[in-house]
Amino acid sequence: MNPPTNNQQTQGPTVSRCLPILNPTQAHTFVEPIKRIHEGKDVPAFLTSQGYRDIGLFCFQLNIAMCPRKSNVSKQNQTWELDSPISHPEPVRQLQNLLKSIDAIIEEAPPDTGPRRFGNVSFRKWYEILEERVRELLQTFLPKSVLEFNTNSEQGVSVLDELTPYLLGGFGSAQRLDYGTGHELSFLAFLGCIWKLGGFTKEASEDGALERSIVIGVIEPYLRVVRRLILTYTLEPAGSHGVWGLDDHSFLPYIFGSSQYCPAIKDGDPMPIEGALPGAPNPGDVAKKNIVDRYRKHNMYFSAVGFINDVKTGPFWEHSPMLFDISGVPAGWGYDQNVQRRSVVEVSHMLVMALCIPHDDNIYQVVQHFPFGSLFSWEQDPLASQAPTTIHAASQPASLSNSSRTSTVQQPSESTKAPWARGGTGASQPSSGGGPTRAPWASGGSGASGGHASTRNVGGKPPPGLDGPTKAPWANKKS
Repeated sequence: MNPPTNNQQTQGPTVSRCLPILNPTQAHTFVEPIKRIHEGKDVPAFLTSQGYRDIGLFCFQLNIAMCPRKSNVSKQNQTWELDSPISHPEPVRQLQNLLKSIDAIIEEAPPDTGPRRFGNVSFRKWYEILEERVRELLQTFLPKSVLEFNTNSEQGVSVLDELTPYLLGGFGSAQRLDYGTGHELSFLAFLGCIWKLGGFTKEASEDGALERSIVIGVIEPYLRVVRRLILTYTLEPAGSHGVWGLDDHSFLPYIFGSSQYCPAIKDGDPMPIEGALPGAPNPGDVAKKNIVDRYRKHNMYFSAVGFINDVKTGPFWEHSPMLFDISGVPAGWGYDQNVQRRSVVEVSHMLVMALCIPHDDNIYQVVQHFPFGSLFSWEQDPLASQAPTTIHAASQPASLSNSSRTSTVQQPSESTKAPWARGGTGASQPSSGGGPTRAPWASGGSGASGGHASTRNVGGKPPPGLDGPTKAPWANKKS
């Protein structure tokens, strides 16, 4: 990934791989964010937009900040755990108070006790209260430097007009009663807006301390609020792709959590792609409930898996096949890049642009509702290479009717169906090597394998060591 190069001016020293900070002495024209991605053919333009570039830069700098650091004075590596005592800067503490205020609204909108098939309708009341108070909350908890940013008042759009949709978009859809990775992306963009406006810092540095504080002090508490909303109002997964997706609701905790257990680096080192921090649990331990429960208070990856265990039952390999699949990567926790390649149907596809080649159709489902303004712009990045046409874009009709754009239930196109779901004589179950769409041991024959199944499977049976509810029913039977 190359350093950002655009006409935005930064203060202080130029730091590579860092989201640029706007110059507050120059008036900025804010734009109320609007939807730009209406159909699959719009995705390639998104992949070469300035907004896509800036999302990737912000995610990258947060991610590498979570890697352990080698100490210059001792052999003890510095590590970052969720429950470690960290002194957060004032902007982070204020955002924590913002999240506490948002979380407290749940008490004012208790879940409806009547029968329901999908999400609880009281979520709409919760969301309505948040909409009524959001500007007041932002005025209370945002840094003054953000609220008073030098604005080109002739346009009539304020900084709150641009930031509010990103914050509201970070807590699910009141219309569809759902939450997913697209909403998580919206909250990340909200934090990115604050960064670009100098709300966290005026001058970026390379030690990563501020970024770590944002991840541990803001993003993790945000995930806790979201998980409470999901449990309280039984929110549906937004755009869930089943076996095609990494997680129904989140992606960021897997990126940042795996970085927590990466090999230690020095400031300025590149992201490690293999190995693990000494003493870290094995990636395969995510399939063991007792170990997940032990580490979920310390690590974002295990915390996310723990929440999956809270809301799903049955074998882990069955309800979370992609997470199970990547847990067997022998390279250890230094595999963020592998995670991002394997889960291209999720937000990673857009977050780590230097590591992924856009080729999956489901990116449209994740980003279709993301709005673009001035801070995350739809304008094309002049240095971006041309994006390949995605499968989804190629399969879309020339235009979509207004009714099809606003429909809350859409039938999947042929390209989004599982390969064996298509009718006709060509329909068949996946063959060996089907990757994450089936359990690795599902392929028949001693030589069959799928993905990295050969590292986990012997004789066509589930791998040993699964415990608790993740254990297959036949695991204890003697042959």
